[in-house]
Amino acid sequence: MKSIEELTFPEDRLYATDHEWARFENGGAKIGISDYAQDQLGDIVYVELPSAGKAFKKGEVFGTVESVKAVSELYMPIGGEVTAVNETLADSPERVNQSPYEDGWMIVVKPLDPTEKEGLMTLPAYLEMLKGLA
Repeated sequence: MKSIEELTFPEDRLYATDHEWARFENGGAKIGISDYAQDQLGDIVYVELPSAGKAFKKGEVFGTVESVKAVSELYMPIGGEVTAVNETLADSPERVNQSPYEDGWMIVVKPLDPTEKEGLMTLPAYLEMLKGLA
């Protein structure tokens, strides 16, 4: 596993305590897992995601990621209706390891309550939380 300093964390995302990220654009939120999360999981071999049209509340499980080490649940950083799913992860789950913020995104949701994003962490707050875990 890499040290926090070796990992990448874009500033244009907000982060959840469960290591999901959300980038808000055009009225939607693109969601994935952080570089820290994929690094902790190891080689990802399977990603299970919901279909478009499903709605989830903040904190609900929206899918799973299976690595050579473990199976981990994915939690909604904000509530919303799924409007797009990264279908390429079905055949290429390793994209989450290779590019967690670009090619490895998971879903796009239309937020149910846009104020929920205020409960997410900015990059400095997320890095502080990670330092507490180290």
